[in-house]
Amino acid sequence: MDPRVGVGVFVVNAEGKFVIGKRKGSHGAGTWALPGGHLEFGESFEDCAVREILEETGLNITKVEFLTATNDVMEAEGKHYITIYMKGVVSDACAQPQLLEPEKCEVWEWISWDELRPQADAQIRLGSDGVERKLFSPLLALFEQRPNVHV
Repeated sequence: MDPRVGVGVFVVNAEGKFVIGKRKGSHGAGTWALPGGHLEFGESFEDCAVREILEETGLNITKVEFLTATNDVMEAEGKHYITIYMKGVVSDACAQPQLLEPEKCEVWEWISWDELRPQADAQIRLGSDGVERKLFSPLLALFEQRPNVHV
């Protein structure tokens, strides 16, 4: 199977926090990931980011920019993705993400970059509750393949 192109978006608010959600009903179910989706034919990375964020969260974003990319081979699932990481700023400082695709995501949360700390056992500590939550493998790959990237 040929690689597919996924786009993950760091949706940043005025406090410098970004949106992360718990996946369900797809590969990586039960793991935490950025909102995003598949790049459509002829679509720019920026247009894909804006479209996917609006479809999944109802948030409008501006200042959309490319951050980096990872090469994600998911052997167990038989999938290979090139993941394009983008960043966008929420247009309305008071806006909150909505669960517009509840079959794909259980919940959205705002977290800071500093709250995203890779653990040796491939777990991530999110938020002040101290609960460790498993990250979606492409997001783990971001830390492994691009350790100097920062939002």
